[in-house]
Amino acid sequence: MSGAESQSQIYDVPTGVIGLTGPVAKPAPGTLPLRGDLAHIALAGKHLAAHYVIPQERFVGKDGADVLENSRDDSAVLHRFAPGTRVEVLDSAGQWVWGCLGPDGPSGYIKADCLSD
Repeated sequence: MSGAESQSQIYDVPTGVIGLTGPVAKPAPGTLPLRGDLAHIALAGKHLAAHYVIPQERFVGKDGADVLENSRDDSAVLHRFAPGTRVEVLDSAGQWVWGCLGPDGPSGYIKADCLSD
């Protein structure tokens, strides 16, 4: 595969009416890529969010990356991603990104400078 080709996962974008059929338990922080304002596109129809996002692929840099519960330096570390790990970025704001390994998680906040294309 050439450098210009992408290895991005393709997710089916739901069509038609999307609805939930009953109560759904809220997942623990750092598990599913789900926040009140947005969620991974693969969770549409399973969890309610204001917006569903198709992720952008990035990779963890040579030093690895801590995955935090919140976008603050003093936040609890939930996970540690090894160098080269493929991350699906769902949101980016300033020096932080919010992403996951896939629709089943884990998810959390990562310093943007820890990731590369």
